[in-house]
Amino acid sequence: MQSQKQTHVRYLILFMLFVVTTINYADRATLSIAGASIQEDLGIDAVSLGYVFSAFGWAYVLGQIPGGWLLDRFGSKKVYAISIFTWSLFTLLQSFVGHIGFIGVVTSLFILRMLVGLAEAPSFPGNARIVAAWFPTEERGTASAIFNSAQYFATVLFAPIMGWVTYVFGWPYVFLLMGSIGIFLSIIWLKVIYSPREHPLINEAEFLHIQQNGGLVDMDQASDTGPKATRRKGPGWPHVKQLLTSRMLLGVYLAQYCINSITWFFLTWFPVYLVQERGMTILKAGFVASLPAICGFIGGILGGVISDFLLRKGRTLSVARKTPIVIGLGLSTSMIVCNYVDAEGLVIGIMALAFFGKGLGALGWAVVSDTSPRQMAGLSGGLFNTFGNIASISTPIVIGYIINATGSFEWALIYVAANGAVAVFSYLVIVGRIERVVLKNFDSCESSQA
Repeated sequence: MQSQKQTHVRYLILFMLFVVTTINYADRATLSIAGASIQEDLGIDAVSLGYVFSAFGWAYVLGQIPGGWLLDRFGSKKVYAISIFTWSLFTLLQSFVGHIGFIGVVTSLFILRMLVGLAEAPSFPGNARIVAAWFPTEERGTASAIFNSAQYFATVLFAPIMGWVTYVFGWPYVFLLMGSIGIFLSIIWLKVIYSPREHPLINEAEFLHIQQNGGLVDMDQASDTGPKATRRKGPGWPHVKQLLTSRMLLGVYLAQYCINSITWFFLTWFPVYLVQERGMTILKAGFVASLPAICGFIGGILGGVISDFLLRKGRTLSVARKTPIVIGLGLSTSMIVCNYVDAEGLVIGIMALAFFGKGLGALGWAVVSDTSPRQMAGLSGGLFNTFGNIASISTPIVIGYIINATGSFEWALIYVAANGAVAVFSYLVIVGRIERVVLKNFDSCESSQA
């Protein structure tokens, strides 16, 4: 590293996280865009489709703690690269489910969606881990908001494309396209991602800026092949217990479950809502679904910017993180108004406001980067994502049963909006002060404060 004018390699790293997370969420959304067409083509009812939607979540949740442990044990670069390649492969294979006769379409779709979920498990803990290593505390909210906002950008960019591909070529080609893109991206990842100390493009000025302002630059530096005393050790269950007994973290976990309930409504049932409840074509629904997502993307970036601005103005970490979260999630409850209006434009406008609010309040990963112990940042993120993504299982199934029982989306929207209200309560009443957790009795532990 050379002492010279500060480089900005951390922004290249952040750009790569944004691109990978965009593809990550686009692959999750493939089934929702193609869902109505698959139902019609393969004869799948709403309850069965709800279970298929949820398949991703079952494996994704089960994979969080092992995925986080692997990140802490082997480092972000290698584990994440394997993750990208394998989830993309299983996405591509979904294009062939119509030709798998011996286990049935629903079963084969369920299995492949589970495998996608399992492969994607290390992704968001890996994002939080890399941001904690590469960004100072006062830049971490914006950095986390940017990679998290990729979930909205994925819909903005790929919902119209996937809707068009489904309309023109048929639903199998959606999975073929997205899987191929991800496999290529896994190769690019290996060329771009390194730890701060090892990156060939970083200079000393940028490294010191990160290190001296809260970046956990040596997170992946312990050798896996050196003497026993220097090998990186994975955290154990006693350390997990310390996290699970923190009231602050339990409040954050509850709120993330509720936030993800809103996310998974938009990722799974929202395009179906537009087609079945509002009478749009699949092609139109693909384009219309991108409009609220644009607002979610703007809200997502704005939430991080506002939070870091408040930090620079001297506000506490708790105030800086909670302010956009509470305001944003309060706005997300506005979707319930859609039950009382008929005008198509007004419905889309209300959903756009709700999605903007959800984006504004989606700072959970910044909170994870702020609170995770250095020794188990991956596993801490995995626990957070485990609790949060129980919603990826429950939300599609609950909404499927609601629709099947009532014949409409009215109570489904009430259910989703109520989750936003509970998330606000959790941050205001349960979480308390936001601060980094310091582990007790961790070998070679170094206490680090955000």
